[in-house]
Amino acid sequence: LGMFSELKFPVPWGHVAAKVWGPSEGHPVLCLHGWLDNANTFDKLIPLLPRGCYYVAMDFSGHGLSSHRPAGCPYHFLDYVTDVRRVAAALQWRRFTLMGHSMGGAVAGMFCFLYPEMVDKLILLESLGFLLAPEDTEAWLKSKRRVIDRLLSLEAKQQTPKARSPEAALQRLLEANSHLTAEGGAILLQRGATETPAG
Repeated sequence: LGMFSELKFPVPWGHVAAKVWGPSEGHPVLCLHGWLDNANTFDKLIPLLPRGCYYVAMDFSGHGLSSHRPAGCPYHFLDYVTDVRRVAAALQWRRFTLMGHSMGGAVAGMFCFLYPEMVDKLILLESLGFLLAPEDTEAWLKSKRRVIDRLLSLEAKQQTPKARSPEAALQRLLEANSHLTAEGGAILLQRGATETPAG
């Protein structure tokens, strides 16, 4: 398991990079590094682990060889969890093992809370996982999972914006915003619509 290869997964702001070891048909294990570390965290460990597994060690956004988020965008904890969801989707993994070190362990724990059906084992290295107050748990998990799922499905559907005539654009705006007058809508469209060769 000394030999590894590099992978890149496209994301809207660039790519997420990863190192992979082992046979691609092996049991999938996603490895998550700690705060300000990168996928090389696992270089010495993975050669010592069972050979039948397919180990993917990703670089979180802004770490290692992964793209940084655009300048001025903060790195929220939940965004790291979303990075994991993106990589799992790109790999088409339905169920896998998560191994996280330090902050990566907290991200892994949170991912398990949000997507329990996707994780068969959780391995935490120098990490407590993730703890929530019991009375908040249910509603919190539902809402956070919805946020991530919605974001990814929107991105998957990203079509070229439709070109509409100014009249049709105004009509669409008024349908979506029942409180707007036609005059108000026209004023917003002056600055809110872009002319393209198609219309």
